[in-house]
Amino acid sequence: MAPVERKALDLTPLREAKLPVIFVLGGPGCGKGTQCEKIVKQYGYTHLSSGDLLRDEVKSGSERGKALNEIMEKGDLVPLVPLSSSFQILPCTKVLYFEVPDEVMVERLLNRAKTSGRVDDNEETIKKRLATFHKHSEPVIQHYKEKCATIVALGSPDEVFAEVQKALSTIQ
Repeated sequence: MAPVERKALDLTPLREAKLPVIFVLGGPGCGKGTQCEKIVKQYGYTHLSSGDLLRDEVKSGSERGKALNEIMEKGDLVPLVPLSSSFQILPCTKVLYFEVPDEVMVERLLNRAKTSGRVDDNEETIKKRLATFHKHSEPVIQHYKEKCATIVALGSPDEVFAEVQKALSTIQ
């Protein structure tokens, strides 16, 4: 499938902010969104969610949105338009990896499916998304292993956030 056209973004404010850049990594249904909301509230950081941006584009009804929806329904990764080798907003400061067993993520997503209306919240797509996640996340975790904090995200959102706070205390 051909890459989906990328919109031009002015990255100057991000480069000038000199804030830490925290990658949040975890499988579908691990609690990334919940924890990011808590991080924003506690630390005042800006949250950029690729999934939310993609879903917003789908909702717009644009041609790009229709193409993205097709990809997302299959549980595939959205291909990137090749970027200049010098493209970088800011270096990564920390990686938070939320580790959750696949069966727990499937259960969480099937429960979310009852109210989410998301095209990718069905068992077949969930399993494909998990396989895609595992395939593509391991190289990221290895690349950033010195900056990566693995958080077992099986407790309550508040218990998990206590671990997030510990991990982020090293960059404050």
